[in-house]
Amino acid sequence: MEFKDLYIKKESALNLITMKKFKFTINGNQYETEILNVEGNIAEIEINGTQYKVEVDKELKPVKTPKIVRSAVAPSTDIQPSIAKTSSPSAPKGAGTIKSPLPGVILDINVKVGDKVKIGQKVMLLEAMKMENNIEADKTGTIISIEKQKGDNVMEGDVLLIIGE
Repeated sequence: MEFKDLYIKKESALNLITMKKFKFTINGNQYETEILNVEGNIAEIEINGTQYKVEVDKELKPVKTPKIVRSAVAPSTDIQPSIAKTSSPSAPKGAGTIKSPLPGVILDINVKVGDKVKIGQKVMLLEAMKMENNIEADKTGTIISIEKQKGDNVMEGDVLLIIGE
């Protein structure tokens, strides 16, 4: 068989790239074809198991699937410098601040100025992401001041209260 029996219109030549396999009937004979490769205006095709190189009137450009490239995403912790949530180990024991571990709303305050607290004692209740979180004292001492009130919105790292010796 000679390939010149098959006529491809210029308009449909570009459509060949998007589809890989075809079935043609030429003069009553059925042919199964597959486009293997396209470079410029030369297409490598396979017809009923035999490979041919075909020259097309118009230069064909293979259709490429667009590739989505995502930019590198920095974790939110890299955007802002870390903020210590409690006093450093070198700070005097029994003195320092208690900071909010995450953004939320103060639901309840369980201590008042002048109260003595122990490590692990519940001092506040914080609602964050529809969950209640106990804020506990991480040092022993006396409440010097309460920086936030019931109903206040707080951000991560905000000072909630100050504990002194």
